[in-house]
Amino acid sequence: MDRSKARAALERDLTRHRETPTVAPRSGWVRAIRDALGMSSNELAKRAGLSKGRIGQIERAEQDRSLTLATLERVAAALGCRVEYVLVPDQHLDVMVWEKARAKAAAEIAAVDHTMALENQRPDVESRRERIDEAARLHIDKRGLWS
Repeated sequence: MDRSKARAALERDLTRHRETPTVAPRSGWVRAIRDALGMSSNELAKRAGLSKGRIGQIERAEQDRSLTLATLERVAAALGCRVEYVLVPDQHLDVMVWEKARAKAAAEIAAVDHTMALENQRPDVESRRERIDEAARLHIDKRGLWS
C-alpha cells in the first residue's frame, strides 16, 4: 500500500479528533455514564456479568489509567456504549515523516560535508539544503526511516 495515501486517509479520520479533543470526566467515563443513566453499580455488575466490587475496581482502574481495553469494552457494552480508541499525533503524519527523513538525510550529508571541509571544498548553505531535501525524499516511505 502506498504509505502517503494511507497517511492521507488517516489524516482525514483524525481531523475530528484534532478539532475537538476529548477530555475524560474526572470520575472516568464508566462512572460518569453510569451515573448519567441512573444505573447503580450493582445493576451494571449484573448487566456485565461481574460482581459489584469489581465495578468499583474498574472505575478506580479507569481513573488511574490501568484499565485494560478488553475490560473497558465489556463494561461499555453493558452500558450500551462502544469504545473509541484513537491515537492522535501531535503533528500531521506527513510532517512527522518529512522531519524524520530530513534529519536522517542531514546526518548523512553532514558526514560528506565534513570530508569536503577537510579538503577545503565546503559546499554553500543553499547547496547543502538542496542536497538534504533531495536525500530526504529518498528516505520517505522506505524501511528503516525510524531506526
